[in-house]
Amino acid sequence: MQLTPQQLGQFHDEGWLFLPGCFAEAEVALLRDEAEGIYKTNRQEVWREKTGAPRTAFAAHTYNEAFRLLGSHPRLIRPVEQVFGEQLYMHQYKINAKAAFEGDVWQWHQDYGTWARDDGMAEPRAMNIAVFMDEVMPINGPLMLVPKSHKHGVLSAGHDLETTSYPLWTLDNDTVTRLVDEGGIVAPTGKPGSVLMFHGNLVHASAPNITPYPRRIVYLTLCAVSNYIRKPTRPEWIAHRDFRPIEPVADSALMDYAAAHKLAAE
Repeated sequence: MQLTPQQLGQFHDEGWLFLPGCFAEAEVALLRDEAEGIYKTNRQEVWREKTGAPRTAFAAHTYNEAFRLLGSHPRLIRPVEQVFGEQLYMHQYKINAKAAFEGDVWQWHQDYGTWARDDGMAEPRAMNIAVFMDEVMPINGPLMLVPKSHKHGVLSAGHDLETTSYPLWTLDNDTVTRLVDEGGIVAPTGKPGSVLMFHGNLVHASAPNITPYPRRIVYLTLCAVSNYIRKPTRPEWIAHRDFRPIEPVADSALMDYAAAHKLAAE
């Protein structure tokens, strides 16, 4: 999959791009089933809300075949290669749950702020590309983005260790208000299989999910190989040290695996 000049222009100007219908329902159904199996484990990579509900599962591409294939999928890798103009490695991989009724807030933050402070990443030549596993609606805690906020570089942030079970470098209310006055807020919504990509410095957040509808999203943090982290402080399964370029699998790989998985179940 290749981005058009218009799509590349929007990404550079606004810092985000929404791509509906990138993955088929059979592919997404497999990912949902595999994610639920992972959430039920006691692996150290699975972090939970204070209620015990799953919050995120790290590094699933290292221990689950379906998520390994997704992490090397050309529909995700090729567009980011276009933006950075070079090959990529996987800096981080997580499956965020936002469970029905229990999914907690993700405070206002920039991802690159964490990658720079905690992992020693030199430049914001990394980004998240997100795959919707459920329908993301205005009511079930969609990701909120502040367009154009990536143009302000790395902003001052405080290390919030108390609000949720996951420590985060968060922005203060005055900073967020100023940025929203300039760029507004968008909350991309869409069907399972949609893809959202956004700049590492784009300010974003999500509200709690108090609805019966889960909002599970897979996030690949793809980094230019020349921009590998120098001073990691977090465990390897959070900030990866395998800097080898990702070699994309065949476009049909996930669908083929889904078909084989279904056949084996029957």
